[in-house]
Parts: sequence; structure tokens; C-alpha cells
Amino acid sequence: MNFSVLCKEREWNDLAAVIEAKSADDVRRALRCKTRRSLDDFAALVSPAAAPFLEEMAQESAKITTARFGKTIQLYIPIYLSNLCHNICSYCGYRQDNAIERKVLDQDEMAAEFEAVRKMGFAHVLLVTGEAGKIVGVDYLAEAVELAGKYFSHVSLEVQPLGIDDYRRLRQLGLLGVYVYQETYRRERYGAYHLKGRKRNFAWRLDTPDRLGAAGIHEIGLGFLLGLEDWRREAVMLARHLRHLERRYWRTRFSISFPRLRAALGAFQAGHLVGDRDFVQAITAFRLFDENVGLSLSTRESAAFRDRVLPLGITQVSAGSRTEPGAYSVAEPALPQFSIHDLRDPQEVAAAISRLGFDPVWRNWQPALADRPASAPPPRQRARPVL
Repeated sequence: MNFSVLCKEREWNDLAAVIEAKSADDVRRALRCKTRRSLDDFAALVSPAAAPFLEEMAQESAKITTARFGKTIQLYIPIYLSNLCHNICSYCGYRQDNAIERKVLDQDEMAAEFEAVRKMGFAHVLLVTGEAGKIVGVDYLAEAVELAGKYFSHVSLEVQPLGIDDYRRLRQLGLLGVYVYQETYRRERYGAYHLKGRKRNFAWRLDTPDRLGAAGIHEIGLGFLLGLEDWRREAVMLARHLRHLERRYWRTRFSISFPRLRAALGAFQAGHLVGDRDFVQAITAFRLFDENVGLSLSTRESAAFRDRVLPLGITQVSAGSRTEPGAYSVAEPALPQFSIHDLRDPQEVAAAISRLGFDPVWRNWQPALADRPASAPPPRQRARPVL
């Protein structure tokens, strides 16, 4: 059963009372848990009652992360191939009704971008496009993935949701990961932010990770846009989504990103601002909930904030990011999708990581599980009753 069938509006409405009812004793119980934490534990860790325990959560999160991932931070960089988009999303600078110059990189321009990024030292790249299926569809993406594979050891996508057969085709060409963010799990309000285009289809987008898992994509990136709706309920829904996927696609790796709303052309105002302490609470709660999930932080955040948060559970960061097509190889690229806050170049980011006592990792090695014969999944400890 795909997650869209399990995700009900009634549950979203009920979650507010569930989270608000959590007490300090519930938080202590979740922190003391010695087995795999349940969704009920997670609800306590993201509740207002957990705010006084933030330092303890941060220390435990850092301890778990070091034990599981070591003192390493993976570096990656997004490469925007196109800003053409047929959606109208209220929060995005690429929305179709914005009067901006549109650009779709051709093969020669892609090669120039890839060469420029390779010279920076990156081996892990994230290819990004707007959603314009007739022009920037699976054939275009297939060419991009195949070409990128000649330059980089790890190629991921953040593009429009595709079908299972499309993902299988891209996987055969070397695609390892796909990032797809639901933006909000609140079905009732989803249409208010997605005014036109295929992205208005809540269930199609929500079931994309299930299609990715069925297609055998090695890594799936999840997330929601912090600032659209109540972040605590969004976090619980995302945790539930993650647990669902882990049970069904046990050979797949999962990661979570934390994009916080930033300024974009169109002057969209966040209705639910997320402060820094809440942001840290979300990161550490996810680490306590799942020791194996990757946690990613982008250049949407300031350099100072990223340096403070990085030791608390983060496993991968973008560096030197530019959010416009052709940004790395031409002098005057197109309009960016949103504003970047960490403006350091990749070497500066790597130096900061080293000063914090971590090793910046530029190369993402081929996944060990990618070619392993299928067998019974490893045993999991039984979780306590979920929400």
C-alpha cells in the first residue's frame, strides 16, 4: 500500500492535539529509550515539551551520528540544468507566471557546467530542473544523467516526479539518488500553494518515493518546506513516511533535507516561521528517531548557522551552490530560484568543516548494497505502537 493511501487529512488535524499533549515525562522516556524509538517517541521529541531538553537532545544526536557515520561530512553541489517550469507554486521563483528569462542547457552547455564543477573537486552532484515534462522530460534527463556519469561518481536528481519505468531507465544509465520533497503533508492546504501544473496532484507527488523504491533507486531524499505549515506536524508525518518506506524498501538508503523558506521572486511570505531553536529541535529529533538516515543542510542557511548546527547530526552539506542554469561556467547566468545565504566557496566550506573537527568528503563511493543479491531483510527491533 502506497503512502498516499495511509496519509489522511483527519490524521493531520488530530496530530496537533497529540503533540501538544506530550509532557516532560514523555520526553524523558523518549530520551531514555534504548531500542529503536517509535513514532510516539518522535512526537514527544518535536513537541513544545521538549524545548527545555534541547541541549540533551543535541548531545545525544551528536553522539549517535559520530558512532554511525564517523567524523565525516559529505560535500555535494546542485547543478541547475533548466529554470523552465509549467507549475505555479506560490513560494518559488521559477513559477510559470514570473516574467524571467528561461534557460534550458543543451549538451555542450551541460558539459561546460560539469567540467567547471569537476574542477572544484566535487564527485557528488545533484542535477536540478524545473517541472516541464514536454521539454525537460525523461529523454532530456537521460542524456543529462549519462553525460554527468562521465564526470562524477555519484549522480542524483531533483526534478519532476516520474513513473517507475522512467526511474528504472535512469537507474540503468547510472542514476543513484533522487530527492523529492512533498513541500507539505497537509492535503487540505496543498492546493493553496500549488496553483497550477502537475505538481497540484498531491497523491502523485506523495507516492513518488514508493515508485523510486519499486524502481530500485539506491538513495531517496525526503523533506518538507519549513515555513508553509506547522513544522511539528510536518515532521511527524515525514517520520511516518520514512518508517513506511524503510519497511518496504529495506535495501534503499534514505536522507532528509531541511529546506527553510527563503526570499524568491514573487515576495511569498512564510505563514509559519521556523526559528533556529525549532530548526535544531527538528534535526536532532530525526537523528534520535533514526540513526541511519542521512541529514542534509543546504546553503539556504547562513554560514554561521551551518557551522553551529553541523556537529549536531548533519551528514552532508552543499557547498558553493548557485541556483540558476549555467551558473558555474558563464559570467551572467539566469535568475536564481531562491536566495543563497552561505556564500562561501567550496574550499572555504571544507576548511570550516575541518576546523570543526570533521573530515570533508568530496567523493561518494559506489553503494555497497547496489549489486548485493537480494535476501531476507536484516532483522529490526520491534517498535512500540505508533501513532
